Amino acid sequence: MAQLTDVPGQGLATVGPAHDLPFGLLKELDQPGHVFRDLGPNWYASIMGTGIVAVAGARLPMAVPGLHVFATAVWALAATALIALTVAWAVHWIRYPDRARGHAVNPVMAQFWGAPPMALMTVGTGTLLLGPGLIGTGAAVTADWVLWSAGTALGLVTAGWIPYLMMTRHDIGPDAAFGGWLMPVVPPMVSAANGALLIPHLPPGQARETLLLACYAMFGMSLIASVIIIPLIWGRLVSYKTLPAVMVPTLWIVLGPLGQSVTAAGNMGTQAAGVMHAPYAAGAAVFGLLYGVPVWGFAMLWLALAAAITLRTARRGLPFALTWWSFTFPVGTCVTGTIVLAARSGDEALRWASVILYGLLLAAWVIVAVRTARGSVTGRLFRPVPAVPVPAVTVPASADSPPAWRG
Repeated sequence: MAQLTDVPGQGLATVGPAHDLPFGLLKELDQPGHVFRDLGPNWYASIMGTGIVAVAGARLPMAVPGLHVFATAVWALAATALIALTVAWAVHWIRYPDRARGHAVNPVMAQFWGAPPMALMTVGTGTLLLGPGLIGTGAAVTADWVLWSAGTALGLVTAGWIPYLMMTRHDIGPDAAFGGWLMPVVPPMVSAANGALLIPHLPPGQARETLLLACYAMFGMSLIASVIIIPLIWGRLVSYKTLPAVMVPTLWIVLGPLGQSVTAAGNMGTQAAGVMHAPYAAGAAVFGLLYGVPVWGFAMLWLALAAAITLRTARRGLPFALTWWSFTFPVGTCVTGTIVLAARSGDEALRWASVILYGLLLAAWVIVAVRTARGSVTGRLFRPVPAVPVPAVTVPASADSPPAWRG
């Protein structure tokens, strides 16, 4: 996600073999093979943003003609893109191993190691909700188990590994906090929210209880880490004002742990009824609502602040970058969180709020997806550009390290 385009003073057209491709395909790359050279984990944010459109559409509490077909098509697109991107990323690791390892050295790009596990689990949940009609219930459940398990394992690694690197290796200044710091620690929350949906597919008894308790543990892991990081982002904005333009969209990432925690608390509370004994089952259900509503309220406050700062920045110039995918998945978690609260409370206002938020999500997804497709076809999003200086954040010098910002 952390990439920059439109660097002033740098020409966009290049001369090379890429220009021999039909219709100007990858025309902004020196060679077509360079499409793999700087492929970072941030690209998985596009899978997250696409997958959440399908997941939220599948659970929307309104009967909208054609919505199920649309959500299924978007899920199929996300699943196909996940396979294609994973193959391309494997090529990147094989052909450019030094640059691939360099992503973890970069204090900005390292944060987006949290995107691959969330992409896996988001597509997995879409498979569980929308796949049975196409591939059968058994295959859909199995696929979700595989994707959820892989995403959870990788997410637990990133939740510890990236903060460890920040504490021991990355050179990070007092004004360096940005929304991307949440990316490595949010995957366990996604595991909690999506893992709860798999509980009914386990045998009754210890297996279900163990998974539910594991989901609560991962919920706490991600929640407390987010509670530590969000004040740092708030303090950075108050003390040093707004972020560089290309980083402003990452402010929307704060909505991710907020909306996903509301979703997780609601999903776990629902499943507790058939797993826990009294009084814990009732307590879990109550917690889902009494925790969810206050956090949802803060999420709406942050949404307003992020929107205001984004609009202010856009008036001065907001260059397109993969950071724009921050406008999608975090908003999608607010949609699913609102849906859960509406179902538990029966409140009509929340039902309509989920529809309005879903409309915002759709608009953002269409805009960002079109811009990403255009930049991919021309090769602009794969083209390395000089690193843009970011105050108080330095990267260890290495000829093999990828640029800190790419568009």
